[in-house]
Amino acid sequence: MKTQPVENQKIYEIAVTGMGVSGEGIGKVQGFTVFIPGAIPGETVKACIQMIKKNYAKAVLEKILTPSPWRVQPVCPVYGLCGGCQISHLSYEGQLAMKQQRVTDAVVRIGGGSGDCIRPILGAAHPWNYRNKMMIPTGGVKGHVQAGFYAAGSHRIVPTESCLLQKEENNRLMQSLLAWADRTGAVPYEETEKRGSLRHIMGRVGENNRVMAVLVTADRETGSHTDWTEAVRKDLPGLSSAWHNIQNRPTNVVLGPVMNHLWGSETIEEELCGLHFRISPYSFFQVNKEQADILYRTALSFCGLTGTETVIDAYCGTGTISLCMARQAKKVIGIEIVKPAVNDARMNADMNHIDNTEFIAGDAGKVMPDLVDKGIRPDVIVCDPVRAGCSEEVLRAAAHMGPKKIVYVSCNPATMARDAARLRELGYEISTVQPVDMFPQTMHVECVALMSRAGK
Repeated sequence: MKTQPVENQKIYEIAVTGMGVSGEGIGKVQGFTVFIPGAIPGETVKACIQMIKKNYAKAVLEKILTPSPWRVQPVCPVYGLCGGCQISHLSYEGQLAMKQQRVTDAVVRIGGGSGDCIRPILGAAHPWNYRNKMMIPTGGVKGHVQAGFYAAGSHRIVPTESCLLQKEENNRLMQSLLAWADRTGAVPYEETEKRGSLRHIMGRVGENNRVMAVLVTADRETGSHTDWTEAVRKDLPGLSSAWHNIQNRPTNVVLGPVMNHLWGSETIEEELCGLHFRISPYSFFQVNKEQADILYRTALSFCGLTGTETVIDAYCGTGTISLCMARQAKKVIGIEIVKPAVNDARMNADMNHIDNTEFIAGDAGKVMPDLVDKGIRPDVIVCDPVRAGCSEEVLRAAAHMGPKKIVYVSCNPATMARDAARLRELGYEISTVQPVDMFPQTMHVECVALMSRAGK
């Protein structure tokens, strides 16, 4: 059996040369890979080995011998304990550089493309307090309820009174509901024992800082009355919608199937790319509106629409991208497997007086071949899949339809690059990739890739 070049609980001096997908530094000891959370590429550190696997080891950062010029002191008091952020110990310039490199590595190593096609990343004007949606679990004991995000890799709550990524209205909502829970003796839900009531606080901030509040409980009694909404209205004048959700199942899914409207309007509104959207508790909407606007406008520019084109949006969700395209296209056909999202898309089209869209509920991999049989040949296909990327059926169907352009919007550079490699086999080449930083302080990065038919 091969002996690994590192020993458990032993300290090594390591040059950090890369960064992993979770923000950990990566270095080598005699060619053997070591992951070091908190270390930054370009640094030399001392790290203590904590776990050894066949092909890598994990270590704890003990001392920074040569610090990176990008290293900063994190401003969040629970950074390193809470798992919400991974790279707040980097300056924002450093964060953008790491994300740019992550996209480049994926496109070159996985996608087989050229780094020359990748544009400089578009950073956020506001890298803090950008999240318009909060879903925060509660814990503690009766009479002293706490809220906070989970520690990395666990369901252990790290208590906090304010999250620096959240819009301030969401933070004020959390503080108000925690004070209400303490006053009323609400019992937080205990996940391991499956007892108690108060599970999550959900907040959504829309246009003009109007707030939707959702109290998620395991029973029908706690949160079913309007006393908590009255308390929040005093603390948060912007509250305009209040709901009680019942989630009594032993699951990690936050929202349960029962949603009761208690007070105010049933929806809030938000504007994106000059369009208006109604948002319900279950609706999907981008959590960083400013950067989503940049992302969608980039996708629109890559399409190069003149008003004569037919566009297929293969993962249309609630229709945000479809409706952006519709204003400059002849027709847009949106396809989405989640039926409630299709209903939202149709409602959003009506709300914005857009009548050149069609939304189909179904699997894009099955719907697209049916559209071919009906004689539909799109000029542009837009894909915005989940993190796992496109299915093989969707990629084959897209290529079979023969559009001049495929515009791929991605929240995972690795799966985007994998799908780009497959599309190359099917006759499409990457011509341009635009990274967009949608989620500052985290390792997540979005991309828009333009893929054109080879030889066209």
